[in-house]
Amino acid sequence: MSKPIITFEDFVRRLLIVIFWVTLLSVVVIVPIYYLLDSIFHFPVDIFALATVKPFEFLAFQLNLISTEPFRTLFALTVFPGFTFVAVYSTILMGWVERKFTAKIQLRTGPMYAGKYEGILQNIADFFKLAFKEIVIPTGVDRATFIAIPFALMAVAGALIALVPLSPTTFIANPSVGAVMVFAILGFTPLVVLLAGWASNSKYPFLGGLRALHQLVAYEIPLILSLVGAVVLSGSLNLIGVVQAQTGLWYIVLQPLGAIVFFIGALAELERIPFDIPEADSEIVAGWQTEYTSMLFGTFQLANFSRMYIMAGLFTTFFLGGWLGPPPLPPEVWFILKVTIVMLVMMLPRSIMPRLRIDMLLRAGWVKLLALSFANIFLTMVIVALGVVK
Repeated sequence: MSKPIITFEDFVRRLLIVIFWVTLLSVVVIVPIYYLLDSIFHFPVDIFALATVKPFEFLAFQLNLISTEPFRTLFALTVFPGFTFVAVYSTILMGWVERKFTAKIQLRTGPMYAGKYEGILQNIADFFKLAFKEIVIPTGVDRATFIAIPFALMAVAGALIALVPLSPTTFIANPSVGAVMVFAILGFTPLVVLLAGWASNSKYPFLGGLRALHQLVAYEIPLILSLVGAVVLSGSLNLIGVVQAQTGLWYIVLQPLGAIVFFIGALAELERIPFDIPEADSEIVAGWQTEYTSMLFGTFQLANFSRMYIMAGLFTTFFLGGWLGPPPLPPEVWFILKVTIVMLVMMLPRSIMPRLRIDMLLRAGWVKLLALSFANIFLTMVIVALGVVK
């Protein structure tokens, strides 16, 4: 009888044993099949022969391969600056940072169990916990829609990841109207959330979905208007063009009102405290996520943290000069440092602020935020008229 899994270290040890035997058996089966197919199709590269190549030669081969199409685009989409980078950075690293950051502010310890230092492996442990849990689909749900919703939300996040440039050369897509495409894609999120509430066939998720739709009405127009000033000053809807226009002066100096409105609207878009009204755990359990379990719920968390990275990246792009910064740090490092700071500021309200009522959010969105947005546009007109920027 095998030893029971008690600690996270036991689980990792057991997982590595399984991976070892699966890899060994796979090689025994895959190698003969590969050479059989090679004798028929005559592959241009002998993959297994690369194992005998010196490490530096193999690395050079990999780099040359990645620099050619379609591997360059595939690498950008799946590894960097695409899905894998965002998942590891936002969900695993910044997810752990948020837990510890919030705990320190509230005089708690936060996660301590998984990992030898401050529970640094806690998010990885949570991932494996969710991955191996049973997916429970309640009776009465719209099964197809219920299962599709987490992946639809992840697709929305993935589309936004493709639009955020880390440097003039590090990006997935660079459309000429990137600023417009960002808001076109963002508008799908509350609709997906509403579908999640409806497909769950339960009162709490449906209430959460309706709240998300009402919340959209409150913040979306001020959020869009907050970027009009940056677009006018840069003279471009292209995100790389917006960053390059800030070479002399970051727009947070010229557009403080726009930055404030965008930041508040971003918190509402992300449903973070004090705007977590659609999820309000003390009122409607977990809102539109109530009926989701296992990796369906885990996919929601991955999408939510990815969207947090995206909104912080957009704030950095429009108001903090994107990747602009002095050498010797490369542009990508400057961008990630700025995004990290913005994400930390986004995490702060969770520790110190109560949740707003939905009527307070609607009133704030349609009165205060909208007024600040128009004031920012007026300020932009004055700046252009005075010739402060060329």
